[in-house]
Amino acid sequence: MAEQQEEKFTSLDKLGEFGLIEHLTREFPLRNASSIKGIGDDCAVLEYLDKHTVVTTDLLVEGVHFDLTYVPPRHLGYKAVMVNLSDVYAMNAMPKQILVSIAVSNRFGIEFLDELYAGMRMACDVYDVDLVGGDTTSSYSGLMISITAIGEAEENEIVYRSGAKVNDLIVVSGDLGGAYMGLQLLEREKSVFQSDKDMQPDLKGNEYVLERQLKPEARKDVPEILHGLGVKPTSMIDVSDGLSSEILHICKESKVGAAIYEEKIPIDPSVYKLCEEFNLTTTTVALNGGEDYELLFTIDIKDHDKIKGNPNFSIIGHITEETAGKNIVTRDGKFMELTAQGWNALKRES
Repeated sequence: MAEQQEEKFTSLDKLGEFGLIEHLTREFPLRNASSIKGIGDDCAVLEYLDKHTVVTTDLLVEGVHFDLTYVPPRHLGYKAVMVNLSDVYAMNAMPKQILVSIAVSNRFGIEFLDELYAGMRMACDVYDVDLVGGDTTSSYSGLMISITAIGEAEENEIVYRSGAKVNDLIVVSGDLGGAYMGLQLLEREKSVFQSDKDMQPDLKGNEYVLERQLKPEARKDVPEILHGLGVKPTSMIDVSDGLSSEILHICKESKVGAAIYEEKIPIDPSVYKLCEEFNLTTTTVALNGGEDYELLFTIDIKDHDKIKGNPNFSIIGHITEETAGKNIVTRDGKFMELTAQGWNALKRES
């Protein structure tokens, strides 16, 4: 399990708020032409001429969205950025800047935050994004991370959730359920560790699902691939709360129904193996697990041949009339209503 803090501990009050900001952001260069002024003034200055700007934000709270028992700070920093970039790609836009705000208690030292920001810096390097601002403050309840991402796109390239049409094909990138099973594995090993501190985590052979949970990758390649194929989605959303929740979002905004075919949902073999071990149903995990950060989108049926057989995508269903409902078609041909059972941060524990 990840340690709570590094052996070396430097108190945050050694630097103060502004010194801490300068310390944490000193190695974030500006790389985008639209980033005119970054950190160091009252506001960042950005320049967009003939393009539309998209903006998204996410708040991650310790104990709600992440558990530092098994999430290393560098992985957490990387994932916190990914959560936001994925939303930008889901608009068929390209992220350019992020703003990072953190609330942190005095149980964390500068060394921990250095690792957290190292993960963010790695994400900025990989995805060509600039850190241009943010804020720091104290917290009485652990760590909170708020990231805002800013992206750009041509007006006619932006894709909304509301554009799906009857007979459109429903497509998803990658595979589903891996992140959820990675979480189940980590939670199991945490429970074992807490009951016997001499027991070491048994994680060997599960690298794929662990990476899906601890170090997910936003699908930057999907808009690029689709553009190369000459395909513009009619609607799109990222799979953060589970496939079922996301298709219901598209259906609500587009005022349509949907039919998802169980046998078409892409699932990695390692997920099948772990589902059997945990006595879980793979379809349920794929529909409701969440945190896969794949892209779910619809395309005109005329574009079928352009993506048919592409290893990046799976056609999993089609859009129907709204009156037909939102259904999953089981392997034996039965229609079952889709329900949103994915992640809900506001759900109270019973």
